[in-house]
Amino acid sequence: MTGEAGLPVGASSAGPRVPATPGPVRIQHRHEILVMVQTTLTFLVGALFVLTFIVQPYRIPSGSMEDTLLIGDFLLVNKVVFATPGPWKPLLAYEPVKRDDIVVFHYPMDASMYLVKRVIGVPGDELHLHRGLVYLDGRLQREPFALYIPSYANAFRDEFPTPTYTDPGVSSRWWMEMQRNVHQGQLEIPPGQYFVLGDNRNDSLDSRYWGLVPRQNIVGEPLLVYFSVVAASRSEITGLTSDGLSHEHGLWNGLAGTARWGRMFHVIR
Repeated sequence: MTGEAGLPVGASSAGPRVPATPGPVRIQHRHEILVMVQTTLTFLVGALFVLTFIVQPYRIPSGSMEDTLLIGDFLLVNKVVFATPGPWKPLLAYEPVKRDDIVVFHYPMDASMYLVKRVIGVPGDELHLHRGLVYLDGRLQREPFALYIPSYANAFRDEFPTPTYTDPGVSSRWWMEMQRNVHQGQLEIPPGQYFVLGDNRNDSLDSRYWGLVPRQNIVGEPLLVYFSVVAASRSEITGLTSDGLSHEHGLWNGLAGTARWGRMFHVIR
């Protein structure tokens, strides 16, 4: 049976159906996906570069730097500012390590541990403490950042350097090394070495107890506190019992207590 045009009934004059080809909409969709993937990868590579070479997060487990840094503070550390100058020097702001700088460094007695302290003595300085106060080249230093919590008397801590071995917490290696650099009651800081103290002077294990920090051990400078929590003790933050910093890879991992919202994005000085 045929229709008016001589075609079988039910046949279409348009001819056989041809599979549709991808149109502009589908091509545009693929383009958007590629752009999204490219943007995501660029962001991840950039973030990895920043965390590896420029800044790195740490958290504070002890009160040795109070009131400048508090137990439960989460820090971003600038890893470039004290780096050894190289081909990138024209693009990056390198600085020498100076007195009063707060630095993050490899603990000289255990390179796997990071500490944060304040630089008090630089190469060439002659240093001593009297009643806990710092004297450089015979001059009393003005240190508004130093905190002196009432504590028991400790001649080694407060009258540094002492001629007698009076504190069992002092490294024997450092004690012998220190004697070679003490002249007329002054500790002479040798080239390439730095003397560091915690701001909480009566509750800090620092250069008085374990020695000087080599320049190559210094890895960066804390930039700011990006988060902070109130904790009853350092163990609530990291389980640590020393001054050692820990890396923070997950902000919410191990957080305890109440957030200190007022310290968020606090610039460290």
